[in-house]
Amino acid sequence: MENKWIVGVDIGGTTSKMAFITPKGDIVSKWQIPTDHRNHGGNIPEQLKYEIEKKCSELGAENTCLMGIGVGAPGSVNAVTGIVREATNLSWKSAYPLKKNLEATTGLPVAIDNDANCAALGEMWKGSGQGARNLVLVTLGTGIGSGIVINGHIVHGAGGAAGEIGHLASNTKDGYLCKCGKHGCLETIASATGIVRAALAIANDHSDGGLSFFYKQNGTITAKNVFDFAERGDHQAKSVVDYALEHLGIALANVANTLNPEKIVIGGGVSKAGQYLLTRLNHYYQQHLFPTVKETTEIKLASLGNDAGVLGAAWIADQLT
Repeated sequence: MENKWIVGVDIGGTTSKMAFITPKGDIVSKWQIPTDHRNHGGNIPEQLKYEIEKKCSELGAENTCLMGIGVGAPGSVNAVTGIVREATNLSWKSAYPLKKNLEATTGLPVAIDNDANCAALGEMWKGSGQGARNLVLVTLGTGIGSGIVINGHIVHGAGGAAGEIGHLASNTKDGYLCKCGKHGCLETIASATGIVRAALAIANDHSDGGLSFFYKQNGTITAKNVFDFAERGDHQAKSVVDYALEHLGIALANVANTLNPEKIVIGGGVSKAGQYLLTRLNHYYQQHLFPTVKETTEIKLASLGNDAGVLGAAWIADQLT
């Protein structure tokens, strides 16, 4: 067993994932905790310190075996200062100095980045992007997030907001209102939320088809339901899936044509649709690629699941040493 570990943390609005990870990227121990929203999120540093010390005790390890802490946080993150902005699901409504507060609380060096960026680094280090120095991770969940890695380094942009692929304009004429305030963003179409919205519209307007019958029987539809029905050949579900994946395929082709990464890795809950999603997505993606890009950039499904964020967080912390 390695005698030096890095703490990887992936802070979420509901739960936070934590792990002790060796500098080689081996997970020694991993666990998750409910995120503490008390005191407007101000208790999180103390909560993380408590959990780290508790886990060290359980493993019979001294705190001195810890090299540092890496944290992936939602919202706009300044990776240099460690200040998090607009992480409303953590009750951080203004600039929150997470790096400063966590270092003061734990006495350990801390590295901070956006959670999607950390997941991208995790997939690059130990997942489907292994061996690639240029990749884009796209997470398909309630929204659409992404992290862009160029020459092994995250692209942050001037304000820390680079990689907002979910807010590419996809339907500017009659698109749905996005949480960002614009209409027709990609995530209003191809996220789990967008897919369910489209499925409900069809199910309510039509009485035929398995999707409509399922909705009438259960009163709800999930993105997984839609993909399951589409894979079984249900025409309603297929129309919803193909509409979403056509827009996603065009968007990813534009990203690939602009950046020419070695890999585009698809993660998030929707990616659990697996090979069916990948096959249909590639159908649209390949149609819009520049020839050289078609030869050099491939789409793959993410392989690390919930471990991507903590591994990427550990990776950025390891760069401090």
